[in-house]
Amino acid sequence: MTAGTRDEWQEWRGWRAAAQDALYAPGGFYRRAEGPAGHFRTSVHASPLFARAVARLLCRVDEALGRPAALDFVDMAAGRGELAGGVLAALPADVASRTRVCAVEIAERPAGLDHRIEWLAEPPRGITGLLFANEWLDNVPVEVAEVDAAGVARLVLVREDGTERLGEPVDGEPARWLERWWPLPGEEGLRAEIGLPRDEAWAGAVATLRHGLAVAVDYAHTADTRPPFGTLTGFREGRETAAVPDGSCDITAHVALDACALPGGRLLPQHEALRALGVTGARPPLTLASTDPAAYVRALAGAGEAAELTAAGGLGDFGWLVQPVGVEDPFQALL
Repeated sequence: MTAGTRDEWQEWRGWRAAAQDALYAPGGFYRRAEGPAGHFRTSVHASPLFARAVARLLCRVDEALGRPAALDFVDMAAGRGELAGGVLAALPADVASRTRVCAVEIAERPAGLDHRIEWLAEPPRGITGLLFANEWLDNVPVEVAEVDAAGVARLVLVREDGTERLGEPVDGEPARWLERWWPLPGEEGLRAEIGLPRDEAWAGAVATLRHGLAVAVDYAHTADTRPPFGTLTGFREGRETAAVPDGSCDITAHVALDACALPGGRLLPQHEALRALGVTGARPPLTLASTDPAAYVRALAGAGEAAELTAAGGLGDFGWLVQPVGVEDPFQALL
């Protein structure tokens, strides 16, 4: 790493600022017309079973709240409204008639979205119901730290072309976060993503609830599974690529969900959460093939989709952070 000229030095920034602009500034990745689905596949895109499971969870929250006259469903980082639309379509009529569905996204409202879905740049306050954040926190930009030759954790600086260099030692609240949640041994080259902005973002989202449940679903790790070199990466057109903060690709890093959790929160793997909500992946009985072949084919396709959503080593390993606010944890009776 070289010191560079004065002009070059002014281009170096921490990963948090660089990713913020690359993803969310005008012309940034998440403002592009094709939306996230044009570049990567989430559980929402994998199968309508995911939205149906979230609809069942909303119904559980509705019951826990005593079936209020007005029920909220808030979809954080809504993409192009796929989950919000799927949940609304899957709700029983009596629940749908009482439900206000809000999709929270910085991009413009997509054409053709169900008129019953509100499109907001920020979550509403005073929510009574379910706030659901599917693959939101992994796109909340964070600083990256790397251990230098002297064993000191320093901020990683980056230029728009993805070139990196080490900056100042990590100090203050970020240093305390690392010490508590992701301590780095003094071995040169070890890296960590400093998840403090995600903790704060999640606390802010939970604070919008008056009564109900907040759920974050994401690529995740916990204190006993922190990756030694971090997880910062990019995605473009369905393929993993180098993280380059020029707006051409998604920039993401797995989430330390245990650090985000507030008192009373619970961590679950996706396969457990979805199975508790009725997504099992069980194959239909062969007898159905002879009595109703079309129904058998549909059931077999559904079983395949359920298996993908709950597969070990894949989507089933996503983490669910379940945070009740003023109600009992609906998963308590399901698991």
